[in-house]
Order: sequence, then structure tokens, then C-alpha cells
Amino acid sequence: MTARTVRRWQFRQPSVIPGFGLALGVTLSWLFLIVLIPLSGLALRSSALGWEKFWSLATDERTLNALRISFGTAFAAAAVNVVFGVILAWVLVRYRFPGKRIIDAVVDLPFALPTAVAGIALTTLYAPNGWIGSLITPLGIKVAFTPLGIVIALVFVGLPFVVRTVQPIMEEIDKEVEEAAATLGATRFQTISRVLLPGLAPAVLTGFALAFARGVGEYGSVIFIAGNLPYVSEIAPLLIVIRLEEFNYPAATAIAAVMLVISFAMLLIINLIQAWSRRRYGYGA
Repeated sequence: MTARTVRRWQFRQPSVIPGFGLALGVTLSWLFLIVLIPLSGLALRSSALGWEKFWSLATDERTLNALRISFGTAFAAAAVNVVFGVILAWVLVRYRFPGKRIIDAVVDLPFALPTAVAGIALTTLYAPNGWIGSLITPLGIKVAFTPLGIVIALVFVGLPFVVRTVQPIMEEIDKEVEEAAATLGATRFQTISRVLLPGLAPAVLTGFALAFARGVGEYGSVIFIAGNLPYVSEIAPLLIVIRLEEFNYPAATAIAAVMLVISFAMLLIINLIQAWSRRRYGYGA
């Protein structure tokens, strides 16, 4: 048989897992109904505004400030979560200590806790008269009703994404790899930077992307601690709600469309970097 005939025969072989066609059809249908139709409606509504009106609404000073706060605080919170999330995952994987199971369970608390409850709790703690706020306010540090409070809220809700993404990859890295690096004369910093981090890079980037995406669209845990002051601590999701309550649907559509484009662009860049790191270091291939 020719190579082409062999390829055709292999392609026509039934899958080992039955029901692939049905599963693929259900998956695509569900994706179309849940994701593509709403996004298509947003795109069509935005295009109906016309370029000049859309640009005018999207570049409004209040809108730009809200977008800057939302994306800036989400990026900062995701960066903080990468650092401390990797450290926390490392502690949970590499060490045994009393209360480890409790800490491991507490990591998932933001998943189960209603976001509004988290926002109220954080505001109670960091308000000027709160347990923590009363201690740091005399030092000139104000958390509640500032962008810093937004970052803290987003760190709280985004930490599990980094920990749960990095933790399984860490568990697959044998301790013998670190011991071999130390035997060959590598310092602790060289072991971490040249042996461990290359293997963790795709997982770290994935955790960063998930935490960032969660932070951009977060609403419930932020509105209480942010204070929602225009041009100071007003986030874009809240501004969309405000425009909808004002029946200003074109402005709400424009803000949502801008958030969609920026989020998609940033996630695309992160995925490209992640794919490059996998090809570069040969992990996840």
C-alpha cells in the first residue's frame, strides 16, 4: 500500500473511545450557546453604534479611568498571586507539618465563599476602624476605598487559581532532580532558576492568566472595599452596571466591548508565551 492509502486507513479507523462524534457535537453546541452567541450579540450591538460613537463612548475619561483601574489592579493582583501562590504550592508539596490539611483546604475557600461575603469581610478588616485598618491607618496606609483595597480583594479571590494550577506540576518533579543539581555544584538559586522554574513556567503562566481573567471581571468582592469613587476606585464592571441602570445601553455596550478586546488580547499574548515556553523547554509537549 502507498503511504497515502495507509494514512487514509489510519484516519478511518474507529476511535478507541466511542462516541467521539456525539461528544464533539454536544461540546460545540454548548460552546456556541453559552459563549459564542452572547459574544456575537455584543459584537453586533457594538458595530451598530458606528465607529465615531463607539470611539467617543470608549474613550470617555471616566471609562478610561475605570478600565485602567480594573486591568491595572487585576494585573498587579495576578503578579502577587504568582509569587506567593508558587511559594504556597511549594510548601504544600515539599513539606509536612501540623495543620497542612487545614491550610490545603483553606486555599479553596475563595471558590466556596460568596464573593459578596468576601468583600464585606475584607472591608470590615481593612476599614479605618477595622481590626487591621485601625493598626495601619496611623502609619499613613489606607487600604479600604482605594485601589490598594481592590488589589487585596483580587489577591484573595485569585490565589487558588495559581496554587491549584502549579501544585500538580510540582508534585511530578522528583526531589532527586534537586539533589542531582546540588551534587553537580548548583547553588539553591541556580537549582530554582534553571532546574525547577523552566518546568513550572507553563503552569505558572496558566495560573497567572486564570487569576488575571478572574480579577478583570470580579464584581462582588470588590464593590464593597473599593468605595466606588469615580476617577479614584471605580472599576469597569461597576461602571457597566451604572450605565445599564441609567438605561445608557450604548455606553454599557462600548465598555463591555473594550474589556472583551483587551482581555482577549492579553490572554492571547499569555498563551503565546506559554506555548513558546513549552517548545523552548520541552514541557507539556
